[in-house]
Amino acid sequence: MAEEKRTVVVTGGAGFIGSHLCERLLSDGHQVICIDNFITSEVSNIESMLKNPDFEFIKLDINEPFDLEAFPELARFKINVKGVQEIYHLACPTSAKKFDNLRIQTYLANSVGMRNTLDAAVKYKARFLHASTSVVYGPRREDGARFKETDLGLTNQASPRACYDEGKKFAEAACFTYASVYGLDIRVARLFRTYGPRQRLNDGEMVPDFIIDALEGRDLVVYGDEDFSTSLLYVTDAVDGMVRLMRASKNPGPVNFGGDEDIHLADVGRKVIAMTQSKSKLVFEAPLLFMTRQGLPDLRKSSDELGWIPLVRLEDGLKRSVEYTLVTKGLARNI
Repeated sequence: MAEEKRTVVVTGGAGFIGSHLCERLLSDGHQVICIDNFITSEVSNIESMLKNPDFEFIKLDINEPFDLEAFPELARFKINVKGVQEIYHLACPTSAKKFDNLRIQTYLANSVGMRNTLDAAVKYKARFLHASTSVVYGPRREDGARFKETDLGLTNQASPRACYDEGKKFAEAACFTYASVYGLDIRVARLFRTYGPRQRLNDGEMVPDFIIDALEGRDLVVYGDEDFSTSLLYVTDAVDGMVRLMRASKNPGPVNFGGDEDIHLADVGRKVIAMTQSKSKLVFEAPLLFMTRQGLPDLRKSSDELGWIPLVRLEDGLKRSVEYTLVTKGLARNI
């Protein structure tokens, strides 16, 4: 049986993960309102959707109060009558190299922007999904234990990263408070490190930068040492997890979505070099503030309660990312 057609809002919808989510929602037959201000996103991410009658882009900053019914381009969706059924909240700056310059915008997105978006959910009684992050658990544990959703994270409110790390914890607290006070159905997806097509290039995110540097013959920079490792989740698996969580008949509480392997970034770089037949070499530099060695997810809850597991193997995800980069950058190379 086909799903009932819904009107869905995606904040941060022109971003890396958000644009893939918009595509998935359109393919599922829904009307999508994409909200973004392009602070760390690209219009090219949504160009293919702009002519779709079920898609509308609204450029706005969620840190400012907004009223969806005030936008004439949304009149065809009849929000004043039919309302909005779902809101996916992904809007928050995520730039490894520009993180220090965006700390105020990050703090505001996790506080004021969170409030404005939650108020929209209250107005329309919409089901709400917050795209949280693994950083709420704090740094990787020395014993290597995986993070469970019941674990309480230890983060530093005086750290230069606090606008993001503590901000994301506050954003979750806002969700739980609105759920308790207003009776909203709020889902919390804790995403671990995600990669794939449309990640920003030359921004310190190592996987896309590995690819473009290998293709152009530059050294691949690992911001860390040979032992820097992380979980890696392909973007379509992240999107599938969020959609499953949003559509679940019973709210399972916060759910982890991440890769199930601990992968050394240096090994990823070597795979990219081999895949692109590049003569580039690996070099190691001091870690960037935003690129920390994150912990690993315990995925039993996502598997048991949502039937979700990561499906895309690293080699396949890297190959798709390389192919995307070749096409979008106009590089001629056989792989």
